Amino acid sequence: MAKDAVIILSGGMDSTTMLYEFRDEIAMAITFDYGSTQNGRERQCAITHCQRLHIPHITIPLAFIRQYFKSTLLMTADDIPEGNYNDENMKSTVVPFRNGIMLAVACGIAESNGLKRVMIANHAGDHAIYPDCRPGFVHAMNEAMQQGTYEHVAVYAPYTNIDKIEIARHGKALGINYAETYSCYKGGEHHCGKCGTCRERRMALATAGIPDTTVYDLEP
Repeated sequence: MAKDAVIILSGGMDSTTMLYEFRDEIAMAITFDYGSTQNGRERQCAITHCQRLHIPHITIPLAFIRQYFKSTLLMTADDIPEGNYNDENMKSTVVPFRNGIMLAVACGIAESNGLKRVMIANHAGDHAIYPDCRPGFVHAMNEAMQQGTYEHVAVYAPYTNIDKIEIARHGKALGINYAETYSCYKGGEHHCGKCGTCRERRMALATAGIPDTTVYDLEP
């Protein structure tokens, strides 16, 4: 199969699973540095996996997001709320239209390199509080990108209607070492164990039957 895709790769569980599952289709991986609390830790994981799979990787800075946008993800670890993803307070972690911006940049890079698709690892667990992860958004961005490029670059988002548990099951079948991924919104040396992504990570690994070797500051 021809390698015709760019993947938006954070270095977390979801995009790393997609990287391995579709590695034979991926020509390039892009990590966006937009100044979030966890960007640095995630980026190192992304680089590790791309080097292992011999997939070219680039980091694109989006410093204007931290400068001009409002989100607790762009502040400090102490500002990150604790709780489950569907809790009302987790809405403060939304970075407005982040995926729209990343998809637009990745679309331009794809067309500039003769590639046909941009892959993004949004999933059903994100739908509750993240508008730019929902099926309607993906459909609209896909239409905009195809209309706005000569080569009709498309969005490919195969995890849109599955949850993190199912993604973890994909990763288990692929033999992915999730200890080499990073999820915590607080961005510390260890996962905090209390924020929405930590809670979702724990639940997904446990339900998928994957031993969780993540070091958490707050143990069960």
